[in-house]
Amino acid sequence: MNLTLEETKQINRKELEMKVKSMYRKVALYPELEYHFEMGKKLAERLGYPSNKLDQIPKQAIESFAGVGYFFDLARLEKGEYVVDLGSGSGTDLFYAANEVGVDGEIIGIDMTDEQLKKSALLSDLANFNHVILHKGYIEKLPVIAESIDVVISNGVINLSSDKVQVFREAVRILRPGGRLVIADIVSTVQLPENIKCNTKLWAACIGGAMQENQYLKLIEDVGLQIQEVKENPYEFLSKGARGATDTYGIKSISLLAIKNS
Repeated sequence: MNLTLEETKQINRKELEMKVKSMYRKVALYPELEYHFEMGKKLAERLGYPSNKLDQIPKQAIESFAGVGYFFDLARLEKGEYVVDLGSGSGTDLFYAANEVGVDGEIIGIDMTDEQLKKSALLSDLANFNHVILHKGYIEKLPVIAESIDVVISNGVINLSSDKVQVFREAVRILRPGGRLVIADIVSTVQLPENIKCNTKLWAACIGGAMQENQYLKLIEDVGLQIQEVKENPYEFLSKGARGATDTYGIKSISLLAIKNS
């Protein structure tokens, strides 16, 4: 059964939003603290980010990198393309994409957490990423014109949404025909029980919102996207509780490429 906003009324959406913001506020401001998940350059390199590409990104952005996979090998960004980053955080993927598309392209970052936006905006200005645009907003309601975007990217964020159907619908709306959705996210092998799906703390930790993989992929195709490639990422949670959930429910990270139907 697909996990949509209407079907998760047990989830206190305001509480969930507050806990997600609290978690990623700390990620932006205090990357040196311990979290359920790994962060920083070592994580990025282990996931597959080339070191020479990371060297072209502000160090402070990478310190707060909390992605769950590498997908730029699937994205194959080209010079001059327009890209939207859903949940752009402190900017690692944002700046990576900006370097790939060059000054003739444009990168739009969407995030709901003020501290993340403030950090990425400051780093963008300091590093002269003039083709990066940042908006405070929600990935379920994007401030982007329909059919204006070549590629939508996202890294470990969609699982945090209680309305994944709407997230994918919005991606389809803003993509041009033939445009690409290229994301990394957390999914599960089996359906999570209600006591986990209704736990906002576990959602904020990237566990409770994990949808069963086959349902997740079907959801993407149902909104008008054709999945071209799926790969599993070498991602691991750090805390004992998160590792336990991973073992019990097969929680893992995948990256995928999907194309909007023409």
